[in-house]
Amino acid sequence: MSTKRTDSNLYTIIFSVILVVVVGSLLAFFASATKEMRDNNDKVKTQMDILSAMGIDSDRTNATETFNKYIKEQFVIEGEKVTEDKEAYLINIKKELDNAKQGKVQKLPLFVGEKEGKKIYIVPVRGNGLWDAIWGYVALNDDLKSINGVYFDHKGETPGLGANITEAFFEDDFKGEMIFDAEGNYKSVEISKSNGDPNNVDKSDNQVDAISGATITGNGVGAMLKSGIKLYLPYFETIKK
Repeated sequence: MSTKRTDSNLYTIIFSVILVVVVGSLLAFFASATKEMRDNNDKVKTQMDILSAMGIDSDRTNATETFNKYIKEQFVIEGEKVTEDKEAYLINIKKELDNAKQGKVQKLPLFVGEKEGKKIYIVPVRGNGLWDAIWGYVALNDDLKSINGVYFDHKGETPGLGANITEAFFEDDFKGEMIFDAEGNYKSVEISKSNGDPNNVDKSDNQVDAISGATITGNGVGAMLKSGIKLYLPYFETIKK
């Protein structure tokens, strides 16, 4: 009886080990086989997001073609060094923010688009919502003082509340908003519960109306915009000159 139990246990162990090895090998194979496809999907998604900030619709079938049509230049800003890079959109923003926290020079991608004969400058932004990361793109008009459009996304905000930062009714409120006050001081755009302008008629108050029940996410969006756009102000000053 004892020998049979030992044999049975040994068989179970050997079978389990073989099963783990086989399944692990299959998962590794499929991960490797689909890596190129997943990487391409990520690239196309980034292109679509940048275009969305400009107010240009695209889908996965025409995103790259549309991106190349409207995005005329791409730059990488590293301190005072600015270089043109046709693949600047592939820069990992999270990684660069982490590098900056470690005292390293941060790579800042900048996209220069053109729509209806006017230049549009698009910058990436990233921050924290209520539950996890939030991110997006801000498109600035050629005056570098007002917003042409925005695109926001999130990892895990609450459906119907914080997750509404991705909805048109919220994103559209940013169109035309000024990022400087009347004296020329940088203010960015605050998400306010008490701005007294729910229809966002006043584009010079540096505020948009908050989403009901999403205060922390809204504060995160405001902080993200303020810190993200600010990184580009030194370079924008050189353009104005």
